[in-house]
Amino acid sequence: MTLGIVILALVTLQRLGELWLSNRNTRRLLARGAQEVGAKQYPLIVAVHVLWLATLWWLAPGRPAEGFWLALYVLLQIARFWVIASLRDRWTTRIIVLPDAPLVRHGPYRFVAHPNYAVVVAEIAVLPLVFGLWWISVLFSLLNAAVLTIRIREEDRALGRA
Repeated sequence: MTLGIVILALVTLQRLGELWLSNRNTRRLLARGAQEVGAKQYPLIVAVHVLWLATLWWLAPGRPAEGFWLALYVLLQIARFWVIASLRDRWTTRIIVLPDAPLVRHGPYRFVAHPNYAVVVAEIAVLPLVFGLWWISVLFSLLNAAVLTIRIREEDRALGRA
């Protein structure tokens, strides 16, 4: 098994685990009276992420991994876990608004309004660079930027930050 396959398998397992956590948190939040906002754009976000990962599975396995970019990607995972830990049971891949709940203002949210999106932007750019796939980094960064423009606008409106 090549290092590329190990890296992609770990990323895939992480994403599947995050989807499980997100779905669990979404169900619990909705049961507490939360409402989902922007559900129509959610499949587009999922499609971009699935296509990104599938493209990497197609192109990256036989390529050498660049140590600098891999180290940076690992650091991004630490930031990702910090975001998830800061939001706890409110972390989800959807826009779920719990009425009367205050905005989270600790952890990375002290410094950045949307730290999860900052991490995702960096991940989508950096993981292809681990394998020297700069054109995949550029392509999916542009696609992700288009989707996040819609999503962040929707989320800010829902959270009263518009």
